[in-house]
Amino acid sequence: MPGMKIPLALLLCLPLAAHAAWMDFDHEFEEDKPWAEVAASLPPYPKSGNLIPFEVSSATRNKFFIDADSISVGSDKVVRYTVVIEAAGGAKNISYEGLRCETGERRLYAYGHDDGSWSKARNAQWETIRMRSLLSYHKALYEDYFCPGGINVRTAKEAVERLRRGAH
Repeated sequence: MPGMKIPLALLLCLPLAAHAAWMDFDHEFEEDKPWAEVAASLPPYPKSGNLIPFEVSSATRNKFFIDADSISVGSDKVVRYTVVIEAAGGAKNISYEGLRCETGERRLYAYGHDDGSWSKARNAQWETIRMRSLLSYHKALYEDYFCPGGINVRTAKEAVERLRRGAH
């Protein structure tokens, strides 16, 4: 209404009220919530036709593969995958694992057996990835495929595309 006068004290309180409302709004963002891991379910046992090779280091003769069908990116931002390692002598190790880009950690969920079954890993805790080891496939997955520049891949499709393109 024209000619209506608003008291000066009320005008001075408006910025404080707006600031308080902004502070409440700010606390609703996801970053303020503590991280919680979602439950991981075991994928089907890997099939050789779904394996994507990836480079770790020229210092090892082992061959490394990720099962494309096992890759997932959870709402907790954990990239989960099945890794298959073939030793130079022919032995094969299969495991289902998770990787947290945000913290540079990895976790082992289960081991694969020759009969196509899984056994859950004992004492499966999050562990820091050894970034100085040339033989660490976790380091290669973190730096070159799933967390380049520390940024999480958003989808399984993006992770598969990075693996197929190779390390950069």
